[in-house]
Amino acid sequence: MSKESTFHASIIIRCYNEEAHIGRLLSGIMQQTTDDFEVIVVDSGSTDATLSIASQYPVKILNGNKEDFSFGSSLNIGCEAASGQFLVIVSAHVYPVHSDWITQLLQPFENERVACVYGKQRGNHTTKFSEHQVFANWFPETSDLNQNHPFCNNANAAVRRSVWERTRYNETITGLEDLAWAKQVMSTGLRIVYKAEAEVIHIHEETPRQVLNRYRREAIAMKAIFPQERFSFINFLHMFAKNAFNDVRLALKRSVFWRTIFSILSFR
Repeated sequence: MSKESTFHASIIIRCYNEEAHIGRLLSGIMQQTTDDFEVIVVDSGSTDATLSIASQYPVKILNGNKEDFSFGSSLNIGCEAASGQFLVIVSAHVYPVHSDWITQLLQPFENERVACVYGKQRGNHTTKFSEHQVFANWFPETSDLNQNHPFCNNANAAVRRSVWERTRYNETITGLEDLAWAKQVMSTGLRIVYKAEAEVIHIHEETPRQVLNRYRREAIAMKAIFPQERFSFINFLHMFAKNAFNDVRLALKRSVFWRTIFSILSFR
């Protein structure tokens, strides 16, 4: 049975040691043109000042179990505590570009067949050159109100709570819980929408090893979601050469080749 909605939206922030970023996100949330929302912070055992910073804002803080952490389980904890009709999901290291970010993200839900809306992501001055290209490729300038594939991204997304109540996030996979969820709900005839106007800045400050670990987790999850897919060493060589070549060509065009060549090769 659906929980009665108290707010139009519940904003769910998953975090772990995000003292450098969570304040800017919460400040941006408080400056939105709508105030019909609650904010829920799901923390997975932060040992820095994350919770001290978050407690300076009108938020509800939930403590997850670090030992039992998964991306899906922390999301389900936040969704379970939410009272909004729509669940806005954001990473703690993003912040909104515009004051109508929430309004733009929720607007497509006027169509009752829409289950999820995800917004544009861009990097900042610390973002690696190749990741800027990934953001531009994954999150184009033009919205897609009825996309034909299940890609979405929970760093900047919203889902209809009534759909989540029927289809909770997978708590066993090592990442891509958003893709797994979208694939499942699309199979029931519901829609995934990309809204370019709902833009955030997504800050990744990762070492090459952390980048490797992130993509390793996602590769393991991808295999669980799409077990029929195959990706050989030859496929890897082809994709590496193609992506690195495109990045190098763009870096040369922008006269930043020598500043970015190591970053391009290590990221790709």
